[in-house]
Amino acid sequence: MDTDKIFKALSDETRRQLLDRLCEKNGQTLGQLCENLDMARQSASQHLGILEAANLVSTVRRGREKLHFINPVPLHAVYERWVRKFETQRLSLLHDLKKEIEGE
Repeated sequence: MDTDKIFKALSDETRRQLLDRLCEKNGQTLGQLCENLDMARQSASQHLGILEAANLVSTVRRGREKLHFINPVPLHAVYERWVRKFETQRLSLLHDLKKEIEGE
């Protein structure tokens, strides 16, 4: 897993919007993803290419259509490495505080 590519892909607001759209409805074409976005199809295609290079989006050809699907596995790996360890400590502190307040 190339975390640099993942963080680079997530650093851009437009790419995050594209991922949000795929979260709402997976398996969209480029045209569907571009609806209500103020950008040319070529720009959206370049952003999708960066998301594909980071393995955050995969594509499937169906006839003449190219469908885009979100791949949450790299995001989960980033979560496990960068977020989860901080949550564990925080949850332990909250558990200890609860025990102290309730007199256990």
